[in-house]
Amino acid sequence: MRIGLLVFDGMTMLDASGPAEVFNLADPTRQHYEVVYVSPAGGPVVSSSGLELSRTLAAATVGDIDTLLVVGGPSLPDDGLPPKLLEAVKDLTAGARRVASVCTGAFVLAELGYLDGRRATTHWRHARTLAARYPLIKVEEDVIHVRDGRYLTSAGISAGIDLALAMVEDDLGVQTARETARELVMFMQRPGGQTQFSTALSTPPVQNGLLRALMDSVLADPADAHTVASMAAAAGVSVRHLNRMFRAEAGTTPARWIERVRVDAARSLILDGHRMTLVAQLSGFGSDETLRRAFARQLDTTPTSFRDRFTTTRKDSGVTGD
Repeated sequence: MRIGLLVFDGMTMLDASGPAEVFNLADPTRQHYEVVYVSPAGGPVVSSSGLELSRTLAAATVGDIDTLLVVGGPSLPDDGLPPKLLEAVKDLTAGARRVASVCTGAFVLAELGYLDGRRATTHWRHARTLAARYPLIKVEEDVIHVRDGRYLTSAGISAGIDLALAMVEDDLGVQTARETARELVMFMQRPGGQTQFSTALSTPPVQNGLLRALMDSVLADPADAHTVASMAAAAGVSVRHLNRMFRAEAGTTPARWIERVRVDAARSLILDGHRMTLVAQLSGFGSDETLRRAFARQLDTTPTSFRDRFTTTRKDSGVTGD
């Protein structure tokens, strides 16, 4: 099957080279995949880092492809997407079985209306812009990749590798995908429901050494009996003062922060295939009902729905058709 990687001047090189390496390693004898680099006009394309693809095929001459993957760039153009880029994607998607994007490539698919009424994602930095510009899209701000019908979208840069691995699993089976991930020195492929960034990374840097030590202890063992009262006692401060410290440095309350950490842990445990009762215990929620309520607050879904959507890369949203 022919896979067209649509590239353009200013694109992020890893958005293209990452997926290309996945398909190359998954099929070293070229029995299943033929990867072609396509650009609106053909010829050389220069990436944002200055690296150049010396020969690309013009979109008008590339012929039929099975899968189109639109790469992204580090920023969005202020004056709108180039008409020739949009025209090239429109032509190439006509006969494609699968249409995908990495990072800001989702904006190209969105501009053409392909993602209207569908779930999609992009780099976390641009997710809210995508949602604001294209309100008909259900933007999943905090997932690695999403499949809805024939359309697949992924988060930024390295997430394109995960997206390509998901395609390989779809095409050639889970074992080939795992072997390819191992060749890439990756810890398997991350399922679509994996968060783009953890609570630890998304929390503002904490300067207070005492507060940082408390937070590190929760991150190290979310299942331990952490409560606001126990954290205050460990710090030797009142509950009220601990709440003030959290609001000042972390922008949230200790109770909400602990819950977010435990939801992160629960997501990983679900993706690893554990039963919900065990997930609740190992993540510190204790009961299935407490776990369910936390997922509803934090993710607006249930643990079971999350599992059904994301525990295999081959799952889609249940949407059929084009």
